[in-house]
Amino acid sequence: MPSSILSTKRSRRGVSEKAASCASAFLLAILLLAPAWASAGETGSQPLIDRQDRPWQPEPPVVQIPLWPETLKIAAPVTPGPEIFGKGKGRVAGKDVTIVEHVSRPTMSIYRPTAPNTGAAMVVFPGGGYRVLAMDLEGTEACDWLVAKGITCVLLKYRVPGSGEYWADECNCRCIPQVQMALQDAQRAIRLLRARADTLGVDPHRIGVIGFSAGGRMVADVSNKQAIAYAPVDAADTQRGTPDFAIALYPGHLWENGPGLTMNPSMKVDARCPPTMIIQAGDDPVDDVRNSLTYYLALRQAGIPVEMHLYAEGGHAFGLRASRHPISGWPGLVEEWMRTIHVLAPEQG
Repeated sequence: MPSSILSTKRSRRGVSEKAASCASAFLLAILLLAPAWASAGETGSQPLIDRQDRPWQPEPPVVQIPLWPETLKIAAPVTPGPEIFGKGKGRVAGKDVTIVEHVSRPTMSIYRPTAPNTGAAMVVFPGGGYRVLAMDLEGTEACDWLVAKGITCVLLKYRVPGSGEYWADECNCRCIPQVQMALQDAQRAIRLLRARADTLGVDPHRIGVIGFSAGGRMVADVSNKQAIAYAPVDAADTQRGTPDFAIALYPGHLWENGPGLTMNPSMKVDARCPPTMIIQAGDDPVDDVRNSLTYYLALRQAGIPVEMHLYAEGGHAFGLRASRHPISGWPGLVEEWMRTIHVLAPEQG
């Protein structure tokens, strides 16, 4: 488990009682520390190796486009400065992890299939506790896998920090932001993709989402929230903003910490939620496996087609990197599942 990722995520065990105090503590911090704190937040900032003082961009020929018109004023996270990126202090499977911080102008990067185009597409939500983005471990590496299977990949660089339910260093408490920036960015990305489906060679009825950790919670949110989370901007916002299928890996913020399997009250399952797959390790030290169990049972109760795979070992933030654990084979399970729900054609035998 890389310390760079662990430092961005706090264990969700036993923090529910602090959530209620978040708003008052946060307000008190602003009153006591303004104006200094108001212009420089602590959450989502960590030392980076080989720090780059510029926005993260994908390698050519991948095309990155703004999610929102550049002239449009959107809610911005509290950060100490503009977007930066670099390597975290820890490693996963012997490799560095690229961390992106302080994203205030989100983008979507379009990775075109390198195998024959199936027409399917997937929007990828990297994790990072709604504090930072693990941009390669849970982003570009997912796209490398998908495009090799003939699937268009859209990598979302969404706003952080504090764009979803998160742990705030400023008040040492769990917070739920008033503006759901991550959900807004997720909905907007799906709508833009549908609006440009013809140009990209994408079937607008075979658009899925896949997310890791906090990105897994984003998968649940965008799958179950039919109403648009922002004021419509342009014609793209007439498109549907929910996915056709969804995959959540080691999701967080779904289980209400405590006895039993009670859903986080901020999460409501909609009867129109798409077919969903859930994957997690039982020894996950960051997001308790009860997050997956709770969501699975809620989907089952609502009559949503759902498949879940739980492994004894694997930890947290394993992404697609190979390890000695069987959980490393999860991409093959996803591919087979996509065939069963008719997103991909059956294999020719």
